[in-house]
Amino acid sequence: MSARDCREAGSMSTKHWTVDITIDDDGSGRTQAHARLDTGATTPAMRGDGRAARSRFDEDVPAIGDELAAGRALVELGQRLLAQADADLERTPA
Repeated sequence: MSARDCREAGSMSTKHWTVDITIDDDGSGRTQAHARLDTGATTPAMRGDGRAARSRFDEDVPAIGDELAAGRALVELGQRLLAQADADLERTPA
């Protein structure tokens, strides 16, 4: 059954989850990012953190530090989300 067929049959629902990423650069080549997932449900928001540090041999390109830190925060958030799903599956009767 295609997604369109599911929608027409009324068996598909759409959810909207929001990920907010905050990036802090301390000005000395160290960047931290925090990714926060809000599912809109009553469960607490999940969070992932990431860091990046510029080598003294690298050019000063802050966007690269932002991308690395944000990417790492999203990876950690994804790992936490998968771990939560695994834990929920373990608690669900077969």
